[in-house]
Amino acid sequence: MAGAEPRLRRLRSVGTDLSVRLASAVVMVLVAGGALWLGGWVWLGLCGLAALGVLWEWNRIVRAFAAGPIAEIAWLFGGACYVGGAALAMAMVRNGALGPDAGAGGYGPLEVLVSFLLPVIAVDVGAYFAGRMIGGPKIAPAISPSKTWAGLGGGAVAASLVAIANEALDIGPGGAMPGVSGSGIALAVLAGMLIAVIAQSGDFFESWMKRRAGVKDSSGLIPGHGGLFDRLDGFIAVFFVLFLVALLPAYLG
Repeated sequence: MAGAEPRLRRLRSVGTDLSVRLASAVVMVLVAGGALWLGGWVWLGLCGLAALGVLWEWNRIVRAFAAGPIAEIAWLFGGACYVGGAALAMAMVRNGALGPDAGAGGYGPLEVLVSFLLPVIAVDVGAYFAGRMIGGPKIAPAISPSKTWAGLGGGAVAASLVAIANEALDIGPGGAMPGVSGSGIALAVLAGMLIAVIAQSGDFFESWMKRRAGVKDSSGLIPGHGGLFDRLDGFIAVFFVLFLVALLPAYLG
């Protein structure tokens, strides 16, 4: 009987944590989904607020390990470029170009969800299940002990399946090559693999920063989930690369 009471308390604690995580997840989905559906200033505002929140967490982490004011300033500048570029790309895939060509090139809410957001989500889901079911060698145990090569492969497969579906249904960028072709499927698989590698790299980068700072979560902004950076690390990496390859060259002419 003496050991039953602590176990009962642990079970209650787990149930409470799961309830908090579920409630937070529902709120995040509703807020992000509503803003994505409305687009325009609402979506731009959400992207901007998320970027500000991540930068606040970034600065907290950096101050815990930066060696001197010059290093801290360099890190803060890099964070502004990294997070700001990703936020700009995320805003523009929905709203289109800013400035004189405002609205040009934007996608509808379903296209953004399926073509730009779902592949990154698929990486996390595929990596989780493949890592748990297959296990095997770790990628970088000193940085993130739970990440395995099998998980990375599972994430790549999941993201590739989403990309192939986009290509087959001509959704979003997949509509650039109407119909289904061998080259289109090959490009979709390549895109899925690249998204998996980039998203996982973003995850590792944030884990490395937190380990240097000696913290478990980027903050406690989201009850049961840690911080915004914890939830958006893969998205930030993917959209920053999109900013570099698609938007920055256009801005530079």
